[in-house]
Amino acid sequence: MSGELFTSKGKRKYLTTEERDSFLKAAEKFDREVRTFCALLAYSGCRISEALALTADRVDLSGGVVVFETLKKRKTGVFRAVPVPPHLLDALNMVHGVRELQAKRGKGRGLRLWPWGRTTAWRKVGEVMKAVGLDGQPQGSAKGLRHGVGVAAVTNGIPLNLVQKWLGHAQLTTTAIYADAVGAEEKNIAARMWSA
Repeated sequence: MSGELFTSKGKRKYLTTEERDSFLKAAEKFDREVRTFCALLAYSGCRISEALALTADRVDLSGGVVVFETLKKRKTGVFRAVPVPPHLLDALNMVHGVRELQAKRGKGRGLRLWPWGRTTAWRKVGEVMKAVGLDGQPQGSAKGLRHGVGVAAVTNGIPLNLVQKWLGHAQLTTTAIYADAVGAEEKNIAARMWSA
């Protein structure tokens, strides 16, 4: 089932914080556009199609958020603002010229940051996963990055309703799977309970 954090053989489907850090470090050896794409997935938890649909006008440099159209909904025009680290916003601006595109007529509306199709995007993420040694592993994918963001958010005490909003889930029950984190993540959650 896709809504679970483990395969039928008990293999984890999400990247741990350490794996995500290794992924981001490996991405530094790739082209700038690949680095920014991988960083966007790793920090926002967006779907690969949502990253590809991102346009310059939806990068809010002063607000510290990236605005995604939630493409999994059955209707268009459903947006969500996801806070991302300032260094990611700086990288998006430097590599893709976001501020310059926004200054152009139309405020960068419709100007996609990456010209790739889904197959190319999956391949590029897969190349970075391979560089880390995660290729062929259940967590070694863009979906593993997305799940990793959900687990990291819950582990760090982010309320489920915010995680739901950031990931663009229609149902809170979908988001609640991240409360099933195990291993070091579960130990961190339990440690907060014990220290209370």
